[in-house]
Amino acid sequence: MTAVGWYVHHHGRGHLTRFEAVRPHLPGRVVAFSSLEAPSDLPPDTRWVELPRDDAAYVRNGESIDPRSSDPTAGGLLHWAPLGHPGHRRRLAAIAAASIDLDAFVVDVSVEVALWVRLLGLPTVVVTQPGDRTDGVHALAYRAADRIVAPWPEGSVPSVALDEARDRVAWVGGVSRFAGRSRTVVREPRSVLVLGAALAGGALERARAEATNAGWTFRTVGTDAAQWSADPWDALCAAEVVVSAAGQNSVADLAAAGARAVVIAQERPFDEQAATAAELDRAGLAVVSHPPEPGGFVDLLDRARALDPRWERWRTDGAPERAAAVIASVRR
Repeated sequence: MTAVGWYVHHHGRGHLTRFEAVRPHLPGRVVAFSSLEAPSDLPPDTRWVELPRDDAAYVRNGESIDPRSSDPTAGGLLHWAPLGHPGHRRRLAAIAAASIDLDAFVVDVSVEVALWVRLLGLPTVVVTQPGDRTDGVHALAYRAADRIVAPWPEGSVPSVALDEARDRVAWVGGVSRFAGRSRTVVREPRSVLVLGAALAGGALERARAEATNAGWTFRTVGTDAAQWSADPWDALCAAEVVVSAAGQNSVADLAAAGARAVVIAQERPFDEQAATAAELDRAGLAVVSHPPEPGGFVDLLDRARALDPRWERWRTDGAPERAAAVIASVRR
């Protein structure tokens, strides 16, 4: 029996969360590949292949080798393929070995994996992200892909790179694990929820003190491993203001919850979050800020309270199903 392969990048949890949102709508078997450990609640007919890491130092002839010193870009032709790294070879070998019975492959995200599975002769769906991806390496992956899934609404986040491949791009809307879920709690006045790494260290503690002194109820979810929550939906819906990073999953979750939000873009390759945050600001969907200066946090909360965000334009309802339909369309 054939199946779909799916590469889940190990950076953060966003790629895994997107996989978990789309997988229930994709019929048949799926083989997932990742350096992350397998989730404890894999759906039926889903196999998880844990891949070796290729971004850590390794030992050769008694010497510790930093992969960043081993021409990982092949002179600028690739993003990451360090010479001599045994983990890199083993992960590609593991993908090839488990791909015999696959009839399509989703890559979220890696140019090298996308090219590898296309070389194996598999129809390939590349999941893209915002930001400046006009470099030749991304262009190569987009040209090799049968379809490209952009998990945001068409026209909401400009991308020159995707304009050049738009005949194969599907803008499916914001993919949220909460798409279509009903709200069962009432928003609590003057309550703020900080999600994940939107604020950290001294900035987080300063924001907590300023908000509390101004009479706000201050809560956090996922700011560290001990506070991780697999299902923060009720907390999202109960907060009058949510403070979040500008990652694609975070923004989609804000949209699904209809949240009034302060969005703080984190530094990411290719200015991914900065590009998204700029468009949220332009559209009036969120208050966009750098980490607040001392004394400035409550002003951000008050500005967010005054918003009337039209999050329906982010098209979260039905987005996981639309992404699954794109994947199913390339199966052979």
